[in-house]
Amino acid sequence: MKSQILSCLLVVCIGFQSCKKNKSSDGVEAPKTEAEKFVKEDCYKAIYESDTLELKLNTLKDGKITGDFVMKIEFASEKIGEIKGEFRGDTLFADYTFRQGTNKDRVFKNPMAFLKRGNELVLGNGSIVTSLGVSYFEKGKPIDFDKVKYKFKNIDCK
Repeated sequence: MKSQILSCLLVVCIGFQSCKKNKSSDGVEAPKTEAEKFVKEDCYKAIYESDTLELKLNTLKDGKITGDFVMKIEFASEKIGEIKGEFRGDTLFADYTFRQGTNKDRVFKNPMAFLKRGNELVLGNGSIVTSLGVSYFEKGKPIDFDKVKYKFKNIDCK
């Protein structure tokens, strides 16, 4: 009986150990893998009336996109978060995970689509469906990139 309990305890400990982040013994995060290193950094800004949106995109070695996105929309709380996605053709499909205003406990996640036109990114409008707590663009419904508010201009990164 004791050997079974010790065996189970050992398996649980190994499981917890494998869940730890990749850190060295001094607690500093280990270098990123080759796929996580970014090879290109682009910054964009969109201004529409009193709204300002700032987007920083990092292209990773494996082609995936990560970055930061800040939305300052008039009469709404500031949204600060991260973008993760990938290009399919000339369109970036990404998930925007963000916190809104002073509510630091609640995290929101929305799908986004950006069409690349030259040095410009256009934030598309599409029908979003939520199922089992996950939001996504409705299949079979087009994303509109013509009647939009936000067109991002390429800017120098700070």
